[in-house]
Order: sequence, then structure tokens, then C-alpha cells
Amino acid sequence: MTAPDPTSVTPETAIPETGLPKSWDPAEHEASLYQGWVDAGYFTADASSEKPPFSIVIPPPNVNGSLHMGHAYEHVLMDALSRRRRMQGYEVLWLPGMDHAAIAMQTMVERKLAAEGKTRDDLGREAFIERVWAEKAEIGGNIGEQMRRLGDSVDWSRERFTMDEGLSRAVHTVFKKMFDDGLIYQAERLVNWSPVLKTAVSDIEVSYADVEGELVSFRYGSLDDSEPHIVVATTRLETMLGDTAIAVHPEDERYASLVGTELPHPFLDRTIPVIADDYVDPEFGSGAVKITPAHDPNDFALGQRHNLPMPTIMDASARIADTGTQFDGMDRFEARVKVREALAEQGRIVKEVRPYLHSVGHSERTGEPIEPRLSMQWWVDVSSLAQAAGDAVRDGSTVIHPKSMEPRWFAWVDDMHDWCISRQLWWGHRIPIWYGPDGEVVCLGPDEQAPQGYVQETDVLDTWFSSGLWPFSTMGWPDKTDDLEKFYPTSVLVTGYDILFFWVARMMMFGTYVGKDLGPGNEIPFHNLFLHGLVRDEHGRKMSKSKGNGIDPLDWVERFGADALRFTLARGANPGSDISVGEDHAQSSRNFATKLYNATKFALMNGAKVGELPDPETLTDADRWILGRLDEVLNEVDAGFESYEFSKACESLYHFAWDEVCDWYLELAKVQFAENDATRSESTAIVLGAVLEPLLRALSPVMPFVTEVLWKTLTGRESLVVAAWPRPSGRDWSSDSAARVEDLQRLITEVRRFRSDQGLRPGQRVAVQFDGLNEAGLEPLLPYVASLARLDPAGPGFGATATIEVRLSVATVVVAIDTSGTVDVEAERKRLTKDLSVAEKELTTTSAKLGNEQFLSKAPDHVVAKIRDRQRIATEEVERLTAKLSSLAGA
Repeated sequence: MTAPDPTSVTPETAIPETGLPKSWDPAEHEASLYQGWVDAGYFTADASSEKPPFSIVIPPPNVNGSLHMGHAYEHVLMDALSRRRRMQGYEVLWLPGMDHAAIAMQTMVERKLAAEGKTRDDLGREAFIERVWAEKAEIGGNIGEQMRRLGDSVDWSRERFTMDEGLSRAVHTVFKKMFDDGLIYQAERLVNWSPVLKTAVSDIEVSYADVEGELVSFRYGSLDDSEPHIVVATTRLETMLGDTAIAVHPEDERYASLVGTELPHPFLDRTIPVIADDYVDPEFGSGAVKITPAHDPNDFALGQRHNLPMPTIMDASARIADTGTQFDGMDRFEARVKVREALAEQGRIVKEVRPYLHSVGHSERTGEPIEPRLSMQWWVDVSSLAQAAGDAVRDGSTVIHPKSMEPRWFAWVDDMHDWCISRQLWWGHRIPIWYGPDGEVVCLGPDEQAPQGYVQETDVLDTWFSSGLWPFSTMGWPDKTDDLEKFYPTSVLVTGYDILFFWVARMMMFGTYVGKDLGPGNEIPFHNLFLHGLVRDEHGRKMSKSKGNGIDPLDWVERFGADALRFTLARGANPGSDISVGEDHAQSSRNFATKLYNATKFALMNGAKVGELPDPETLTDADRWILGRLDEVLNEVDAGFESYEFSKACESLYHFAWDEVCDWYLELAKVQFAENDATRSESTAIVLGAVLEPLLRALSPVMPFVTEVLWKTLTGRESLVVAAWPRPSGRDWSSDSAARVEDLQRLITEVRRFRSDQGLRPGQRVAVQFDGLNEAGLEPLLPYVASLARLDPAGPGFGATATIEVRLSVATVVVAIDTSGTVDVEAERKRLTKDLSVAEKELTTTSAKLGNEQFLSKAPDHVVAKIRDRQRIATEEVERLTAKLSSLAGA
């Protein structure tokens, strides 16, 4: 039997004026509420304030993008932290902004130019950059509007962009400082090369996928088995045009006589030395490998060890170039086929070409396979910077949440390779290096001018360079600003664990580097690092366009309201853990918002108000129990927020609001209102206000819209945004009262269960007689039992048709119930017989499957486990229904 919902509002009960609309429609309130908060200046930080500071900088989304569910997840968590600290009396700065997204923006504009039949070269560098700025101006407001829809309490007056004037100045200042300190240098190294973009790209812009390729074995040296020769295998046959060695293991006796000799190249007028290196696995394939230092990371390292030549055999578009062979001018994939055919003509293919599944890196922006390529680039020497970034966590200056992520952090920063910071693009921060007519190289700061005749470097900086400065460049560094003085280092960085190494590591390196000049306590960019997981779909799969399982967060805002989206995401958030969400979760959160709305409306209709609580001695057990539970929940919520365990905080609030306030206390309050005692009604109304008011405050960081409307109506005060964070009362609300109410709940629940089993209608009343109620201390609470369980006292001629025993904390209560005349025995017997038939069929089906050895041997474990669960449930159902039919036999 479903318990009546005391929060539902019917026309009969909705007589008093509450000041609230009939129902909660998020679309009617959210936009105006948000604009009101902004206009009131609630989100604008005051650097001159004497309040303690709390600051967060937003991980800047790409200016050409839109907020996906992962962004929404991150923003909800940052907003919840910011709103709570604001209520706790902190001066809060949540600083918004966007990243210029060099590759993404340039690719987008070049695609549009291509549709017009043009290229960037047709425009020239300056005109092309003007075109990108124009595109930025057109689309740059999209993300801001989405953030407003989510309810982000950011300081819009401080919005920044990674290429605005102030941040550009910070970039040039850091670059020159690092260049002068010898931390930035130019060198020819192997990089991830995008042939479509014609630029180096970072590791984070490369995604790996298994590709069905061909493993081709071919022969270097003589075609006569009795003459010197070696067989090697490769999936990238075209790279053999850049081979400069064949490597074998030093202890491989098969090739000992060949080490130090040279074999002719099949297509080039040069020979290939055979060298020995521990890198080679003698057990894999033929035990010999071809070495192409300019087009393979492992080969590059080996080439450095052995001082091998490193010819680059492809141009920027990945076409074969400068080899002097018939393959020059061919695309790498065409060359792969033509080289195989040419080797076959020479009789050098020693094994049939066979399919080979291997992992290949692809450009995330353009989709083509990445080409490892030797290229002259600018680099950062990260050794000292990475050491400082690791030490900041080791000494506790920056604390990682969850702590379990620390080993991954140390594994990365303690083994970090030098960082390639140059990109062969036009959109971005142009590297401030200038070349003189006689080969001079100078690095200029932001306020310096290049000598006449000097030409600037054409490359731009990796986007991660400027975003790595984000925590302090956004606050005015390198100038000494009030914002830096007040809000830096930032309090916490909230970001996904998936960019721990790419963005967070860069910020830590830059922050520790410039922090030395900012004075004691400023050596880090953030005190806490909260790493959240990925947002997955309801089946645990990563969301992606290709799978078609992505969710537009604004679609959920439209359908369910921003509060529902926010609560869904926050309720699943724990440090370092992924979160799975689906439409059912959003609907549940929307229902929760509606539940809060109806509960507050019910309370207001019954005179709920915010006032001084009466003396605890004058309150009922129910009053003291709910006030005590409120204090416990507020402690749980504080603990959850402080440890970034949003899920725990939200679960506590959800179950307290729904299970205890709505499902129990409001029902108990209805009994107290029904006593027609003015004093009791007055105190109950005050208790209702004393519970709902702090509950709404505690929920507001996660559900700011519905709580704002309800709280302002309940209290008549200005805004929840600037209300004080609720704290436990510190009063003793009596553990005896709590124990009695918990026993009361157990008793009512068991009677309700019995009624449901007997098929009684929800509103149907039955006569009962209690034994042991006084011993259990529940005699004074009998009116609650009678009202909530729909019971009448036993009268003359009472005859019990059933009894149930309910074991409580201090005694057992026996409930004798007379259901005669309340149940249509024949109709109930037919219903139970029908249900029993269904249960027996399920039991027969599952038992047959579990008795089939062939099924058990082939079915996956999780399938078998599911069948066993179904069998167990069916068995229990058969037993229950059989017992109920037996109890009706004599009726």
C-alpha cells in the first residue's frame, strides 16, 4: 500500500494564500532569477573586502565550442562550491573566460574558406587573423549564454580570453623570462605531426584507435640465403625510404657476424649499417628491426644513442620528398603500396602480406593518422619545473582530491619529457623571437620593440602555454594587482582527471615558476586540486557523437529545469569517479524539485513561518526528532562539501527532504494540526519553518532556482545567494524522542505492509487492538499511529482476524486486526491465484534454465547470476502468495 503524499496539494486543501504559483515551472523563473542576481551584483567580487577570500578560475572552454555534459558537470560542482562559500561569509571570486583554441578555431575558419574556394594563403596572415577575430566575435557569446542557463554564479565583470591584451602581455613576459633563464630553446626533435593542419600537435590532441593494417616482411641484403641478409617487418613500409640502420639484440647469435657490416638499400644509393641495441626484442618476429629515426619515436631515441643520420622523407603534407626515388611526390599511403610492389618485383617480400591490428594515433581535429616527424621546434626544458610541481604536492602546499590520484601525478611529473610549445599556425600567440639579418636571435618582452630589419618567428605557441598561465594571468599578472593580492593562489581547481597531465601539470609548472617572485605563500597556483571523473551514459559508456549517446545539457534544462540537471550531476559526483546519467535520473531530480515545491506550499498553507523555536520541553517527540535529524544532516552535508564528496552531501539532503520531512514529518504535523490546539498548531508551524528554511539554504548551492523562490516566499528576505549558510543548532533534541519516533515509524510501516498484503484500499479504516504499546513508550503517540495507518479503536464485539508482532527497541507490540467485511475474499482469492500462476511459471522457466548443463556452460556469468536472482525472487513470491491464499481458506 502506498502511503498518502502529504505534500500533494488538492483544490480542497489549497485554500490559504501561499504567495506561490500553483505549480513549479522552471522556465517561468530561471532566466529572470539569474538576471536579478547579476544585476544585484551578488557575483561580483570585491578585492578590498575584509572577508576571507575564496577563488576559482574556470577551466576555459574553447571559444568556438559549446558546453557539453562534461562541462555542465564541472560547472555545477564549481558553482556549488562558490555559492556555499559565499553563504559562509567568504569573498568569492569565480572567474570566467574562454580559450582561443588555436587549432580548433583555425581549422573552422579554414573550412569556411575552403567552402568559398579560398585558402589562408589567399588571404595572407594578417587578413586571415582578422577573419578569425571576426568569427570569434560572432560565436564568442554562445558559451556565456549557456553558462547563464546553468546558473553559473561567475563574476562576469572579470571575464577573460586567452588572447586579450592582458593575457598576451603575461604570455610574452613568461616566455622572455624562461628564455633568459635558459628554459626555452630550439631543437630538432620528433613531434606528432598533422599533415592536414601542417603543424605539430600535442599529445592530448591525438586519439588512438586500433586499425587493420598490413604487416609486411621484406629482405635487406642478398637474395641468396647463403649471403649476408636480414629480414625485417613493418606496417609502414613507406618509411623504409628513411631507414638508416637495422638493429638486432647484442646477444642474438644469429646476427652476431653481421653487426658492424652494412647492407645496400634497395632504392637508395647508400648502405644501411647493422647495429646492436638492447631495445630490440630477439623473440619478436625475425629479431631484427628497421630503424627510421625521423619517423618513429623509438627509432629516434635509438638513432640518438648511435648517432645515426635522420633524413626526413616527407614534406609537411606527408608526401614523400627529397629521397631521389620514383616515390617522390606520392602521398604516404600511395607510397606504401608502390614500395611494396617495387620490393616484390625485386623478390624482397619474404612473407605474404597479412592483416595486422595495431594502434594508430589520429588527429582529434581532422581525423587523419598522425605522422611522427622530425622537425625544428621550440621546447621548454621541464626538468626543474616538473620537480617543483611534484614537490608542491609532496610538501602539502597543493592537496589532490582524491588522494588516490597522487601516484598518477608523481608518475607523470617525475618522468616528464621536454615540452614542444611551437605550432605551425597563424592563429595564436606568436612566439616573441626575432631574427636579425645576420642570424641574430633575440627574445622581446611585451614592452620592447624589435630592431629595424628584424623578422618575427612565424610559429605560434601551443594553446596549453597560455592556458597554463590562467590562474594568475587572469588576475592581472605580471602587474601587482588587488585581485592577485586578495585571491591568489586560488582556493581550488576543479577539473577532470583526464587532463591532469596536460593542463594541470602546465599550471603547476608555471605557477611554481612565477610564484617565487610573488612572495611567501604564493608559490602555487591553487591550494586544492579536485579531480572529477567523466560523465558516462546510463550504461556506463563514454559519451560520444559517433555512438550517438551524447546528451546536450541544455536539452535537459529545457525539459526538466536547470535545478534537475544540476542535482542529477552533483548527486553522482565523487572525487576521481566517473558518473553515469540517463533521462531517468533527470526525471527523478525534476520530481524532487516538485516535491520540495509542494512540501513548502503545504507548509505555507498550514501557517509555516520562521520564528524563534519554543522551549524544547514544549515540543512533541515528532518535533524534536525532525529538528535533531536536521542537525545531523547539516553536519553530514558540511562534511561532504569539505571533502568534495558531493554525492554524499546530496544523498543526505535528498533522503532527509523526501523520506523524513515529506514522507514522515509532514504527515505527523497534520496530526498535530488536527488537534485543534492553537498553541500546538503555532509551535508546529514554527517547527515546519525551522526545518524547511535551513533545508532550502543547504540545497541552494546545487538547486539555486527553486530554493530561491521557496525561501524568499517563506522568509520574505532578500535572496538565498547572500543568506547565511545553515549550521547545526547545537541543542539537545533528546535521543529518547528520536528512539520513540523511530519505533513509531517501524510500527506504522509494518501495519501498512500488512494492509497492503491484505489488499486493503489506502483510505479504508480497520479496527485494531494493541498489546504492549505502553511498554514500548508509544501510548502517547497512538493518534499518529491511528491517523497514518488508517486505524480505528476496537469496539464492542471486536474479533481479530489476524495479528502481527512488531519488535521495537524496548518492547514487542502485538497488533490485533479485524479485517472482516473489509476484504472481498473471493475477488482477493482470484487475484492471488492469478499472481501465483505467474510466479509459478517464472519459477518453472528459471529452474529449467538453471538445470540445463549446456546453458550453464555457455552462458556468461552475469547472465547466469541474473537467472539465479529471478529464480530466488520467484521462489519467494510463490511462498508468499501460497501463504496468503492459505490465510483466506477459512475466511
